[in-house]
Amino acid sequence: MGTVTFADPAFVHLAWPALPLTGLLLWLEVRGRERLSRFVSAAMQARLAHGAARPRRILKVALMGATLLFGIAALMRPQTPGGTEVATQRAGGDVLVALDVSRSMLAEDAAPNRLARAKADVRELVDRVSGHRVGLVAFAGRASVMCPLTTDYGYFHLVLDGVDPGSVARGGTRIGDAVRKAVEAFGPNRGAPRLLLLITDGEDHDSFPLDAADEAVRAGIRIAAIGFGSEAGSEIVLTDSDTGARTVLLDGDGRTVRSRLDGDLLRDLALRTEGVYVPAGTSAIDLQAIVDAHVEPLVADPSSGVRRRAPAEHYFWLVLAAAGCLVGAVWAGAPRSPRRSRT
Repeated sequence: MGTVTFADPAFVHLAWPALPLTGLLLWLEVRGRERLSRFVSAAMQARLAHGAARPRRILKVALMGATLLFGIAALMRPQTPGGTEVATQRAGGDVLVALDVSRSMLAEDAAPNRLARAKADVRELVDRVSGHRVGLVAFAGRASVMCPLTTDYGYFHLVLDGVDPGSVARGGTRIGDAVRKAVEAFGPNRGAPRLLLLITDGEDHDSFPLDAADEAVRAGIRIAAIGFGSEAGSEIVLTDSDTGARTVLLDGDGRTVRSRLDGDLLRDLALRTEGVYVPAGTSAIDLQAIVDAHVEPLVADPSSGVRRRAPAEHYFWLVLAAAGCLVGAVWAGAPRSPRRSRT
């Protein structure tokens, strides 16, 4: 047998309360018998008291203490080298989607509208990078984490399906806030590659996005920006779901709202983080090209694993010893049958 190591050595500290607890049980056993002796003679105790003899009571406490110590040793998981060979997966990457849900994303220049089209593209993209953690941030005038990073793709799709302009309270487009919220959602850098997929159709409203991009660089995050709409600006035509009437979106002053894509900003954001800018416009997005060129190189292939030899576990024998000691303690503490007097 090789050198014994422990997978969870911190459990050894449970021995500190276990030892005094055993001592307390022993003291209570002795004290209880002494108190009984004050009122009942030894001869009467033999006739009336059905408890175990003194050596058996001491044995019971010792076995209870051994049960605790064996249990603690089992929790520490003793191991030795030379176990079975197992295949392990490499760590995947983190892909977080920041999706613009402002009202301009309801424009129908991309069928059926920009938001529905973007959600369908995101769903397909996530399916193509399966094996890695994915998350979702929705943003407009504010940004909110809708789905934290997870490998539960069913939950991600469920959240994605429910995202709409009502998911964020304030209108507008604050790209910098979205990037900062995404950096926060990524959390501490665990060494895995990180990609922020930023999807928007508007120009930024004074949220200092380039400063946010610098924060992303420091956090080890690359940005792949996808821009919907026209950089020249276009009207936003909406269709009423109940009546089918088509109307042009107006602002609070009754003026026509024109959605203008700030392609230069998105390009600067992406390049500052060594990412990529994809001007999707109103046409189809070449998702396969994005995956092949900018996602897969960032993440390890979860299907290609490495093989290692797992250590041999020995906690089972300690659990068995603890169970044996517990049964022995129950037996040692069982009361004796009362002696029958001879007639």
